[in-house]
Amino acid sequence: MSTRSMNWLKFGGLVALAFALGLLFAGLLDLPTRSLAQEQGRATPMITPVKAPSIPEAKPLIELSDAFAAVADAVRPSVVYIRSERTEKVAQRPQLPPGFERFFPRGRDQQPQFEEGSGSGFVISNDGYVLTNNHVVAGATKVIVRLLDRRQFTAKVVGADPNTDVAVLKIDASDLHPIALGNSDTTRIGEWVLAIGNPLGEGLNFTVTQGIVSAKGRDLRGLNRSRLSISDFIQTDAAINPGNSGGPLVNMRGEVIGINSAIASETGFYSGYGFAIPINLARTVANQLIATGKVHRAALGIEIRDADVNDAAYVGLKEPTGVLVVNFSNDQSAARKAGIEPGDVIVAVDGQPVEYVGQLQQRIAFRKPGETVQITVARKGGTRKTLDVKLQPQGEVADVASADQPEADSTSAKGGSSAMGTLGVSVQTVTPAIAQQLGMQDTRGVLVTDVTPGGPAWERLAEPGQGYADVITAIEGTPVRNEAELRAALRSFKPGSIVTLRVVSPAPNGTTQRIVRVRLGGS
Repeated sequence: MSTRSMNWLKFGGLVALAFALGLLFAGLLDLPTRSLAQEQGRATPMITPVKAPSIPEAKPLIELSDAFAAVADAVRPSVVYIRSERTEKVAQRPQLPPGFERFFPRGRDQQPQFEEGSGSGFVISNDGYVLTNNHVVAGATKVIVRLLDRRQFTAKVVGADPNTDVAVLKIDASDLHPIALGNSDTTRIGEWVLAIGNPLGEGLNFTVTQGIVSAKGRDLRGLNRSRLSISDFIQTDAAINPGNSGGPLVNMRGEVIGINSAIASETGFYSGYGFAIPINLARTVANQLIATGKVHRAALGIEIRDADVNDAAYVGLKEPTGVLVVNFSNDQSAARKAGIEPGDVIVAVDGQPVEYVGQLQQRIAFRKPGETVQITVARKGGTRKTLDVKLQPQGEVADVASADQPEADSTSAKGGSSAMGTLGVSVQTVTPAIAQQLGMQDTRGVLVTDVTPGGPAWERLAEPGQGYADVITAIEGTPVRNEAELRAALRSFKPGSIVTLRVVSPAPNGTTQRIVRVRLGGS
């Protein structure tokens, strides 16, 4: 055998020995006998199915859950995502002499400012009308509407009404799914509702949240609304966030009962309190916007507030309800001409009960100017009177608006004041110097200089240190010109009596008057 053959034989022997040792080693270490590829080819053991438990008590909840899902399926195709674009122009730079341009280059602040916003809305007709909030599209140069099926359209703003925060858009689209409009007047507190919209931008669009109707007739004074704004919100605990504005609040029949519009929150995000514009109000506004592009309003020519417990007792009502006439908006007030008086409590319009300011505003504002309505008022001692009032056009003043207490410059005029125990105030005669200081040169009466905490006039009359200045000019129609006359007038009433005060306060454009009712305490 040649040397070369011997070498190959030795090499083969070494390979065989190494293989045998490898097998022995693998057996000692108990290594897997199959590769990963082989394991993947084997059948994986199945999880044994377990039958759901039978819980008869849960059946109503299952049915309610199915109802929520069915309502959401039915109405979501009617909801739209709205993107608004705003381009704000900047002031033109003055023309510069030749050669000076390099010293005053046009910066970024000279470029038009572009902003984008988003919100929600819902289709209300087959021909493309969409209902949303005014604040969603206010000032927009372009409005884009996107449907659930991802179709996208440039919308036309048909009309908008800032005083109700309602706007109507129009898109040129087919195969739409208009939503049913319900009756917000018959909606009950405690009813289940769904809020549908696009919270926090495009990433969470067409979101559905669930809650109940928490309250009705809410007046949101903290929203910086004008005095002509109609406040009659539905409150709900269904989660509403920025971006939900303009979306529908839907009942369990799949009907819209409100337009989601606002939240009460210190952070700007949902904290349990959402508010929607009643659909009956929105429908009235939308019909006018579609017909004429704007809203025409009528007015009684009065300033008003909700009647309180003293007002109700004074006019013989069993509970605080109705609307107090605080003052007339001007000398040509329609209500004044018809015989309505400050201090009257309006309890009905055309025989329909009126419980609060928002109701009265709705029943009057959308009538036609020149139309005659029957106003029923309650007066001292339970007297009822129905008066025919020919409505006037609503002007820029608060013709049918909440009468908020006016702010005034504070004054330190407290020297020489007299305490009126039954009224719970200290007062001082308004001298010419005090009248001039208050900007009320022609006013005669007594200035309220102090209000007893927790007393009869507490939170009804204000002292100068609170940023207001209240001057009492009459009690029960009898003029009061000084402290002595007020004291004499109070002596004619027994403790516990409710008296009507006429109060005048400084205002930016002169003075404002209001009616204040106080239940007298002990002397």
